[in-house]
Amino acid sequence: MALPEAGPVRAHTHKRKRCAWIGDIRAGTTPSCGNHIKSSCHLIAFNSDRPGVLGIVPLDGQGEDKRQVAHLGCHSDLVTDLDFSPFDDFLLATGSADRTVKLWRLPAPGQALPSVPGLVLGPEGVQVEVLQFHPTVDGVLVSAAGTAVKVWDVTKQQALTELAAHGDLVQGAVWSRDGALVGTTCKDKQLRIFDPRAKPGASQSTEAHKNSKDGWLVWTGTREHLVSSGFNQMREREVKLWDTRHFSSALTSITLDTSPGLSLPLLDPRTSLLFLAGKGDRRLACWEIAGCLPMLSPTVTQCLLESVLRGAALVPRRALAVMGCEVLRVLQLSDTAIVPVSYHVPRKAVEFHEDLFPDTAGCIPASDPHAWWVGSNQQVQKVSLHPARRPHLSFTSCLVPPAQPSPDQAQPADTPAGDADPSEGFSSPLSSLTSPSTPSSLGPSLSSTSGIGTSPSQRSLQSLLGPSSKFRHAQGTVLHRDSHITNLKGLNLTTPGESDGFCANRLRVAVPLLSSGGQVAVLELRKPGRLPDTALPTMQNGAAVTDLAWDPFDPYRLAVGGEDARIRLWRVPPEGLEEVLTTPEAVLTGHTEKIYSLRFHPLAADVLASSSYDLTIRIWDLKARAERLRLQGHRDQIFGLAWSPDGQHLATVCKDGHLRVYEPRGGPEPLQEGPGPEGARGARVVWVCDGHCLLVSGFDSRSERQLLLYPAKAVAGGPLAVLGLDVAPSTLLPSYDPDTSLVLLTGKGDTRVFLYELLPEAPFFLECNSFTSPDPHKGFILLPKTECDVQEVEFARCLRLRQTSLEPVAFRLPRVRKEFFQDDVFPDTAMSWEPVLSAKTWLGGANGQPRLISLQPPGMTPVSQAPREAPARRAPSSALYLEEKSDEQKKEELLSAMVAKLGNREDPLPQDSFEGVDEDEWD
Repeated sequence: MALPEAGPVRAHTHKRKRCAWIGDIRAGTTPSCGNHIKSSCHLIAFNSDRPGVLGIVPLDGQGEDKRQVAHLGCHSDLVTDLDFSPFDDFLLATGSADRTVKLWRLPAPGQALPSVPGLVLGPEGVQVEVLQFHPTVDGVLVSAAGTAVKVWDVTKQQALTELAAHGDLVQGAVWSRDGALVGTTCKDKQLRIFDPRAKPGASQSTEAHKNSKDGWLVWTGTREHLVSSGFNQMREREVKLWDTRHFSSALTSITLDTSPGLSLPLLDPRTSLLFLAGKGDRRLACWEIAGCLPMLSPTVTQCLLESVLRGAALVPRRALAVMGCEVLRVLQLSDTAIVPVSYHVPRKAVEFHEDLFPDTAGCIPASDPHAWWVGSNQQVQKVSLHPARRPHLSFTSCLVPPAQPSPDQAQPADTPAGDADPSEGFSSPLSSLTSPSTPSSLGPSLSSTSGIGTSPSQRSLQSLLGPSSKFRHAQGTVLHRDSHITNLKGLNLTTPGESDGFCANRLRVAVPLLSSGGQVAVLELRKPGRLPDTALPTMQNGAAVTDLAWDPFDPYRLAVGGEDARIRLWRVPPEGLEEVLTTPEAVLTGHTEKIYSLRFHPLAADVLASSSYDLTIRIWDLKARAERLRLQGHRDQIFGLAWSPDGQHLATVCKDGHLRVYEPRGGPEPLQEGPGPEGARGARVVWVCDGHCLLVSGFDSRSERQLLLYPAKAVAGGPLAVLGLDVAPSTLLPSYDPDTSLVLLTGKGDTRVFLYELLPEAPFFLECNSFTSPDPHKGFILLPKTECDVQEVEFARCLRLRQTSLEPVAFRLPRVRKEFFQDDVFPDTAMSWEPVLSAKTWLGGANGQPRLISLQPPGMTPVSQAPREAPARRAPSSALYLEEKSDEQKKEELLSAMVAKLGNREDPLPQDSFEGVDEDEWD
């Protein structure tokens, strides 16, 4: 059976004018096989640069108004795939790394986006990779997660069937055009075809591509042919055309190039045009599937793109500008814009051309899930695209019914698709989803008040982008070279991952050296400059250093953990280290394996916690030089530990995949235990939000670095939110500032420092400007708050350890009235250098609170008490100058200017005032 005859494919390609582009977006690069962008007849949805957040924007502009992007907080982790219903233009399904599938009822442009999903499927055992709505039935959806592929009856929120397990990760699952078959691609290199109503096992399978890298597939207009894209053994991109009746080998195989990004196949069954959109490419290739024996042939000139392609999607045929002979439209997703690429067939007459636009599938489903499951193969009824004959029908799915708007809610005007007359287009739902009383437990929204295309008077930054941090414009700056310590030699850059690599207080920095004997150099921060070329005086530990920490209440005492399972306490002379020290002040013994981490108590003097390879945590009384408490319950390597701000609890994160909270004085077993990061490469934990939450930095199962925020009193329930950051080998080391609730995150060998403001409720993470350095750092730590230059609105000062130098980095906030004390940035801070309790009283059960001190310099007035400035004269709006004017308006303005220069045309001319002579005087 041959493919249907191809339509008119000799179309002219052109990117629409920049005024038709959707700009000012920030697209994300989610590591998934999906397209990252999808379109219905009314809306576009795409992956933003914020994990778990989609951008939503109208497909067509509303008059001359600029289309505004609203943001929908869908999931607590990355959105891996998304799809619009083929019948209901405002029903969106999303799949995520948080292992769930969610259905959303999107509102018409101008109304608030929903804060919670209308329906949730799952959770699955692993992250959802792909999903797709059924092409003929409303309420059936296929999804893939790990090796499992499920066909869902969404109306009942249960799986109709689970297809036979694949040999590896499923990379794609796609319905045939008639909805009878499902094709899948898998990392085991197999291409499989299933008839889900007949049996869960594959009816056919064959080896698709030789390389197990990403793969994708798409069906042609019939169930006999499909196209797959992937990579061959040489890592070259290739595309294959398959006939399901002769499935042992491909009909056609074409090798493209060696680019690393997957070529996403987008096929229009009407014209048999196949678009290959390569992620990371700057071109859009187009091929035709034609002939009695179908072949792939490049019949249309490739379209060169102005920016790198991140994703692509076809616009539904019902939304094309048929009166302009637009036969196809591809949406290119770039980092900063969505670019429509249109394909037009040149015709002289401006009329509807039946040969270009045959009837297409309408928006009314052919059957319901039950009828399809018992064997119905009824197809969707076709409708005309002629603007005068286009039906008035519209469809609203019952899966997520729209809520009734309040009586005083404004109803925006309906926007027809394509060239249809406004009175004859498909009507769009005029209501937004009312939030259920129970909030979403998995994906709190980042913006519950977002809208699409709101008027300028209603538009605000928060409604469009969600909450933002007042520190979002923070600027990190390396201070002048005069404050650097340079000519550092012989640094030990291989300290264990559980250690920060070095430590500092307000006076000194302790840095491990690479020389034998576990030597530690102590550098004076008050004496910057170039170090001598001769050897520095050091402290000789006698064993390799694993971690080190300054006593917060005694700036001259340093605790050093070693590979010999001992903890040595050193005392540095007040004038600094001027000679080699070989004898420590004290040695703590008790651990049987090498030390992991050392943490001093935040409130009690002479209390130190240590973790070790013997899988115990021991709490020491340094005054008595004895072990007082021992905590147990860990089954593998302890990645990190942290005291709570009040010093009553201790949290640990472990390689066994668990987060634990202890009450050390209450018993040796954990008080709480919950799931930690999935990855086993390393992790850190810190108490945040006044001790109400725990922040864990770690890795997911794909080695992507991520942040997990837990409620401190209910860690067993899992994280409140998960934020994926990037892929890098080093563990993110968090430095938390309790005064501003800001956390700085970077890893050893990184060049970037992430900055986030943390909240105990949604949206949890507010991103701020990050700090980037030209070369990697070996360590990055936060100094005490008292070291900040308050008059320059410096809210954090850090030390950056490089290969041969130590640099201070100041984080400042741009403010106009810096002559006033910025009391909203600098609340009273804890006197962390003064103990509240002694070791004996804390071990006896006493608790305390730190004393607070104001950072307000003498003579500075708080900005909250500053006199109000007189309002400055506002300059005219830029819109006054940028407004596009018609030729008639320009001509009128030019004439008016000329008249004004020449004077009023009604005024008498100079010669009119001259006096003449009588007629008889001429004689």
